[in-house]
Amino acid sequence: MFLTIALSSCGGDSSGKKENGKVNEINEREFTAEPDADWTNLFLRKSGWFGGDGIFVIPLSGKDAEKSDSLLFLFSDTMVGEIHGDSLQPGFVMINNSVALLKGKTADSSNMAFKMAGVKGSYKAIFSPKTNKPDKDTYFWLGDGFANPDSKNDLFIFAYQITNTHDKSPFPFKETDNVLIRIPAGSPFPYADQEQTALPFNDYKSGTETISFGAGVFNNSESAGEPEPDGFLYVYGIKGKSKQLVSARVKPAQVASFGDWEFWGGNGWSKDVKSVKALSDSVSNEMSVSRLSKGKYALVYQLGSIFPEICMQVGPTPVGPFGPRIVLYKTSNDIQDADLFTYNAKAHPALSAPGELLISYNVNSFKFFDVITKKPNLYRPRFVRVKFTQQSSQTNH
Repeated sequence: MFLTIALSSCGGDSSGKKENGKVNEINEREFTAEPDADWTNLFLRKSGWFGGDGIFVIPLSGKDAEKSDSLLFLFSDTMVGEIHGDSLQPGFVMINNSVALLKGKTADSSNMAFKMAGVKGSYKAIFSPKTNKPDKDTYFWLGDGFANPDSKNDLFIFAYQITNTHDKSPFPFKETDNVLIRIPAGSPFPYADQEQTALPFNDYKSGTETISFGAGVFNNSESAGEPEPDGFLYVYGIKGKSKQLVSARVKPAQVASFGDWEFWGGNGWSKDVKSVKALSDSVSNEMSVSRLSKGKYALVYQLGSIFPEICMQVGPTPVGPFGPRIVLYKTSNDIQDADLFTYNAKAHPALSAPGELLISYNVNSFKFFDVITKKPNLYRPRFVRVKFTQQSSQTNH
């Protein structure tokens, strides 16, 4: 069955509730955080797609606050097969990326369609590097993306070209390119008309620190329905082994015109990528920045990518300056086994009510294939819902 994505532009408001001349403001230091069973169980499956990491959630209206919407979920390495009871059956496969489409914004399995390219017995990744020399050791993992109302509602997805190194390290792979994928609005699955363009900002052969752009995106524009728009798309990147967070910005309509990108240098913006300064460090390879309340932007990530602390830092703009780390949640209950780790936490504003953040994180193992055959439902997203204290303040009329 073919999936047609039709990207539309609809209205919405995420600025918070106003009652009797008062507006609710977030107190980011007072909150509750609890596992969200409904969203976690949506990915507990026994047939077909039964595991994947990532994950990014893209509202196809292009607006996080649109209530009646369809959402595209992006997964990187994906497991496909059959589970009988707790036993993974022979014939399972791993593919490097997949997607799912959810109609609406509730965790309703009847409205969720998981999509892999190919057919049973010969599944393959939806997105693969377009090259004259195909290489089974080179593939894409997916970054964040967005539906772009300023570019005909086309879908833009960042991707990392990964190449296996076959060394004996815990993570035997390396990034060898950073790509922007463009899918024209209305393209049928599996998006054969996708365009792939390499970002020109890294020299992968020099051995210098590179920046993985697309670790998160935030479209702070009026067309995206943001209540405090400045008209820019922010593209966040992870630099070096210390996992520094850096940012670029560009007008959404020019996202594929890399000469128009500007980079935050601490005191201003420059078109020289070498001028970038860190907004934070020890973040995760996947993260999020989103508006929390008026004049407050929340940076959410997993500490050092794989430590159990899910952290938040808050700043007055999408590039900060971000305040001290606030630990929102610890994933310790998911990693009682020393071979397990959790990683890549991020908030999903399209799934979050005012005064809340729905956050996902992934569970994995350093001994992946040994563990996955014994615990086949281990490798899938988990969710936690963070609710902040709201304080009312008088507004002027």
